[in-house]
Amino acid sequence: MESLRDALAGVGVVLPSLSVDPVTGASQEPFALVDLGRCNVRTAEHLTDVLRSLPVEETLRARVRQVNREPKSR
Repeated sequence: MESLRDALAGVGVVLPSLSVDPVTGASQEPFALVDLGRCNVRTAEHLTDVLRSLPVEETLRARVRQVNREPKSR
């Protein structure tokens, strides 16, 4: 969560409610969920602009599509 907070701050985005989900953080799950929380419209638009400005390689897009099609294992 701290790495995400630092990376977002590095591009001028602050998510005020960013935190670790307390339920999954205290459970036996190997990875707690990060709650991105709430933000105002201006922050959401800024985050969108930053994400759209980043170059995305086609190999990454293809991998994301593949992962999204794979059945979820339990």
